[in-house]
Amino acid sequence: MEALAVGSAPPRAGLAAPTRYPHLRCPRTLAAARRPLAAAPMEAAGGGRPSPAPARCASAETESEVDEVATSSLAAEAEAPGATERGGNGSPVADAAAAGASIEGVDGIRIRRRPVTGPAVHYVGPFQFRLENEGNTPRNILEKIVWDKDVEMKERRPLYMLKGALEAAPPARDFVGALTASYDRTGLPALIAEVKKASPSRGVLREDFDPVQIAQAYEKNGAACLSVLTDEKYFQGSFNYLEAIRNAGVQCPLLCKEFIVDAWQLYYARSKGADAVLLIAAVLPDRDIKYMLKICKILGMAALVEVHDEREMDRVLGIDGVQLIGINNRNLETFEVDISNTKKLLEGERGQLIAQNDVIVVGESGLFTPDHISFVQNAGVKAVLVGESLIKQEDPGKAIAGLFGKDISHAGAS
Repeated sequence: MEALAVGSAPPRAGLAAPTRYPHLRCPRTLAAARRPLAAAPMEAAGGGRPSPAPARCASAETESEVDEVATSSLAAEAEAPGATERGGNGSPVADAAAAGASIEGVDGIRIRRRPVTGPAVHYVGPFQFRLENEGNTPRNILEKIVWDKDVEMKERRPLYMLKGALEAAPPARDFVGALTASYDRTGLPALIAEVKKASPSRGVLREDFDPVQIAQAYEKNGAACLSVLTDEKYFQGSFNYLEAIRNAGVQCPLLCKEFIVDAWQLYYARSKGADAVLLIAAVLPDRDIKYMLKICKILGMAALVEVHDEREMDRVLGIDGVQLIGINNRNLETFEVDISNTKKLLEGERGQLIAQNDVIVVGESGLFTPDHISFVQNAGVKAVLVGESLIKQEDPGKAIAGLFGKDISHAGAS
């Protein structure tokens, strides 16, 4: 059985097996190429004809472990009420309501993966109609981003086509190690400085935006790692920025700040030079997070798992292999920011469990002053991810000293 059959195409003569990524193989048939990611059982219930084998993105060494978890949230759709096993290629087919609502409610997730009543725009001949209702209207900006990201994934390239870029990508750097080293060196939370041009709520943050120049300034002034926005529609980011920063010789490990909804994005991020990725617990069910952590391990990348509230924190603390937890102080419903959220999520047994498991907590959102940094550090944070308060300054690099109340660069420490 192939170890991987994700969005593939007919084999080509002479295509050699990859050396660094032996789990990336071109599938044997076009039918396999068209199967969606789904954890379908090997045998149909009741003794019917066998369902297609589940697609996987795992090396042979870990294939038995990966069998236990879903390849993507589409697995939930296959199990959703109303899903049926039919169609020419045997793939699961779900009605629109079941497919859209499959993620909502799983592990307490409130974000719907896609419109539950289908798209709002309809065409009748040359005329376009927009019929909005609760089922096809996003309830917040994160849900809207996720819906659009789901559409983007339908246009993705077959995974096997990334083989060459993955082979050519420079080795992944130690993201977690860089944060630990910075914390030990300065005694302050390690800085993940964000290369960010715009945001949905604030618009363009910096007109004279040169991602490489900004990244170099961050590194020079003490950033341990960098976060690079890659979403184009809402943040005016780009994977080209990520690749350009890596190719420019910046030594800081790079976090790909993307809205991950599909395992394919992990491979693509690595092919562009990412050393770490963001996984958002508000979007991904536990089994998706577990599965993606396995892929990250195979690719040598770290994963920053982001939470917003107590429920999400408890979920993530129950997942083995989590090394980095980001606490976002922004409320997803109101978009208000309250840094006391960090302290609340780290109190009591949660904080003790984090310390026991040697998890690094990253504070996110609402950090603008040395007092803010001191507050989250006292709460138990060992790293901070900061973008807006730096990128809007005339000199983003020098703004780091203002954020921490001192020069945290190597030159300043010496």
